[in-house]
Amino acid sequence: MSDAVCPAGYHGFEPFDMNNPFPAYEELRKEQPVMFDDRIGYYVVTRYDDVKATFENWETFSSENAQAPVRPLGAPAKQVMADGGFTAYSGLSARIPPEHTRIRNVASKAFTPRRYKVLEPMIRDNVNILIENMLAKGTDGGDVLADIAYDLPTITILTLLGVPVSKIPEVKEWATSRAVITWAELTDEEQIPHAHNMVKYWNYCQHLVANAKANPGDNLVTDIVKLQEAGDEISDHEIASVLYSMLFAGHETTTTLISNAVRVLLQHRVAYESLVADPTKIPAAIDEVLRFSPSIVAWRRKAVKDGVIGGVEIPAGSNILLVMGSANRDDSVFAQPDAFDIGRENARNHLAFGYGIHYCLGNMLAKLQARVALEEITKNVPTLRLKPGSEISFGENLSFRVPTAVPVEWDTPVSA
Repeated sequence: MSDAVCPAGYHGFEPFDMNNPFPAYEELRKEQPVMFDDRIGYYVVTRYDDVKATFENWETFSSENAQAPVRPLGAPAKQVMADGGFTAYSGLSARIPPEHTRIRNVASKAFTPRRYKVLEPMIRDNVNILIENMLAKGTDGGDVLADIAYDLPTITILTLLGVPVSKIPEVKEWATSRAVITWAELTDEEQIPHAHNMVKYWNYCQHLVANAKANPGDNLVTDIVKLQEAGDEISDHEIASVLYSMLFAGHETTTTLISNAVRVLLQHRVAYESLVADPTKIPAAIDEVLRFSPSIVAWRRKAVKDGVIGGVEIPAGSNILLVMGSANRDDSVFAQPDAFDIGRENARNHLAFGYGIHYCLGNMLAKLQARVALEEITKNVPTLRLKPGSEISFGENLSFRVPTAVPVEWDTPVSA
């Protein structure tokens, strides 16, 4: 891009270009760690300590804009959503205390390790089915994203919520609409079909709450409804809003985590073969993937009063983009940050799940699915490799770094 379009002050940073943002992140950390980008109207924060401190200081830097569309909704989309009764609000990520504290306390009682652990056999069975289906394609190879990572987390989250797996295509379609209408740059016309999907999505979340009350089951929705009935303060609308978040974040980011894990490991062959030889290294490898190539590279905050980030005065009302993908490669915290090292001792200090009161509630489930997926992939397909000559690209987005495909091949016969 020419200097006229992209002045030197941006240091190569292109907010929506996710193909390889890391060199630009490095330049920003060195030259302008807190930069106002007038193209998007955000202060861009790239150093680890500054990102972490901003997450922690929720009283000054509110999460209230975390789910707001990057490009405000046009009149046609607003009308579609108003006519459809769309009143959804963030489950947790855009709420602030005391409301956030109250709802998170209720949700935390349902989001238990026990509830996740009972899903592990089902997750493993589904991974193996998906691997077998991919291998059945033969020597033409497959796509880890489409063949394994796309369906697995969706099956898991639907099972957790008591939703039939036949809803996968609809849920994925709704999730795609939520992602692009919130974090992409769409014209008024392009927003309209996604607005219709948002109405369907929200209506279904409300249906799940009503159904759990009429037909209780062994699922997380019923667990939250029972807590409500036992006296915990959470409304039906708030439960539906939690589901509105889960039916998106509960699978989209995990699909990306699994895809990125396989992609990065295959790009670092020694690391992949190390996991084949010793699967006990997989949990540490997942944390290094989250540091090196997270699903979410940036998240948003809003200054509700005058504040300071990294020595830069931030006026009240300012929007802030916290670039975790940059913070995770800050050499003041991580030695040789651009090296992928599954033996890195402090990889768990990454900020891929955020920090502070909004730390991702579903992190255990995401890691569980990624671990099981890598255990079964490395065991069943030890010769897996990226297809030669394939260039992996990433969709344009302000926050999510999602590969469009992870094409792979393998030797035959595959060892069992």
